[in-house]
Amino acid sequence: MKLHAQALLFDNDGTLVSSLESVRRCWTRWAVEYGITAEQFGRVELHGRTAAEVAADLLPADVVAEAVARIEHLEVEDVPGGGVHLLPGTRDFLDALPADRWAVVTSATRRLAEARLDAVGILPKTLVVADDVTRGKPDPEPYLLGARALGVDPAACVVFEDAPAGLQAGRAAGMRTVALATTHRADELDADLVVADLSALSALVTEGGIDITVRG
Repeated sequence: MKLHAQALLFDNDGTLVSSLESVRRCWTRWAVEYGITAEQFGRVELHGRTAAEVAADLLPADVVAEAVARIEHLEVEDVPGGGVHLLPGTRDFLDALPADRWAVVTSATRRLAEARLDAVGILPKTLVVADDVTRGKPDPEPYLLGARALGVDPAACVVFEDAPAGLQAGRAAGMRTVALATTHRADELDADLVVADLSALSALVTEGGIDITVRG
């Protein structure tokens, strides 16, 4: 299968990098600090959503801002201690792309996103973060903003995601989607193409755009 695009939009955590162990460590500590039981925490979808939305599901409104600042601090503090690493294929895939034809669109705050990306040496020219939007994934706003920042029609973009919420956001934005089975099983992911990770794909840049194909 081949997908053709003018621009590519990548989620970060679970797509380009893995921060899963860090997320578990930090959010578990955070939940204990705020008196949230394991049962309460287990009922909330964490992956692919902003910290503000997660906190709002679990805490009184007057505590949310402080709680969001606390989890951001914990996660940023955890980055230097091995809190993030590149997923297979990320470096080679991004290196094949022109800098003005791809963006990172993440549910993390700018401070956290930049800390994780900097730790693995990824420097996107265009970065859309939770601070930039009023509605996070699964709303299409983050990906529509990414397309606008690149100056590309949303219909000419392909979204790369590992989370159902992010894939839903990409589809709602009118974009085609590639799912990476890094944090969810392949049968849990609804996308135009599902692969294990970016090492399964190759990108060919031509005058007409970018062709994405499955290796082998």
